[in-house]
Amino acid sequence: MNIKKNVAISESGYIFNPSTGESYTVNPIGIEIFNLLKENKKYEEICKTILAKYNTDEDTFEKDYTDFVGILQQNQLIENDNGTEN
Repeated sequence: MNIKKNVAISESGYIFNPSTGESYTVNPIGIEIFNLLKENKKYEEICKTILAKYNTDEDTFEKDYTDFVGILQQNQLIENDNGTEN
């Protein structure tokens, strides 16, 4: 799963999808996870990075990550590794 190549994010957390013209905002942790996904990082690496930087546990991160990715999928910001939408 990857962030679509044409989707952009600003340093302040403003996400823009030029395919739909829609925009979204995310918090600082969302920015970090979004950018890690855009770099094609896998779940394990993202989890390790977030757990090292923030005061959270693995169970909480897993739930929040799953929810966040679900929102990205719902808003058509993610594609499968083969280039198709989820």
